Amino acid sequence: MISHAVYFVALPIGNREDITRRALDVLGEVDTICCEDTRHTAPLLAHYGIHKPLLSVHEHNERERANQVAERAEAGERFAVVSDAGMPGVSDPGYRLVTELQRRGIRYTVLPGPSAVVTALVGSALPSDSFFFGGFLPVKKGKRKSLLAAAAERPYTSIFYESPYRIAGTLKELAEAHPDTEVCVARELTKIHEQFHRGTAAELAEQFAKQQMKGEMVLLIGGSNAPSGKREAE
Repeated sequence: MISHAVYFVALPIGNREDITRRALDVLGEVDTICCEDTRHTAPLLAHYGIHKPLLSVHEHNERERANQVAERAEAGERFAVVSDAGMPGVSDPGYRLVTELQRRGIRYTVLPGPSAVVTALVGSALPSDSFFFGGFLPVKKGKRKSLLAAAAERPYTSIFYESPYRIAGTLKELAEAHPDTEVCVARELTKIHEQFHRGTAAELAEQFAKQQMKGEMVLLIGGSNAPSGKREAE
C-alpha cells in the first residue's frame, strides 16, 4: 500500500534483474509514471507486466512538468518518477521536481537502487573511502581540461560520465598532462560486455586510441594518493 504522493525510483543501469521488489510494487500501484523517454521505459515496464500511463519529464520540460505533477499530486494522484537508468535526479531529471515538492510540502520518498557512480567506484579498484562526482564532462575543451587537472591533483577519486565518442580524446588530454595518474574506465556496467579498464592515463589513452570502444562509459581518476593498478609479480 503506497503512502506517499510521489516516489523517486531507481531503475537498472543495464541488467533488468537488478530492479528491486519494492520498486516493482510501487510502479505497479501508482497512477502515473514520469520518465525521461517513454520509448525507453515502456519496454522495461512491459517486461514486468506493468501497464501505467507515462508522462515524459526530461531536461527540456522539467520545470513546467514539476508544477503539473505537484498540482496533480495535491489533488490525490500518485506518481513514480524514473530516469532512463539509475537514480532520477543524479545527472538526470528529478532535481526541479523534488525541489517543487519540497517547497509545497508534498509527501515524497526515494527508493534506493542501482547507481552507475557507486557500481563503477567499487569495481574500479581505486580508493573509495571518499570521492568526487562531477556528472558529465563538459564538451568545451578549456573547462574539461581544468576539471581533469583538478581530478588528477585531488587526494581522492573523481568520477565523471563520458561519451563513448569522446572518451579516447579525453584520455589523451589527461595523459598529456598527467601520464602516470591511475585511471579506470568502467564500460557497459552490469551488461554482458561489462569491463573495467584499469591502468595509468598513458596506458589507457594508448589502449583506447587503438580501438573504438562502444557503450556507456564512467571515467574514474584516482588522484594523487591512488595506488598503482599494476599487479605484483608472483
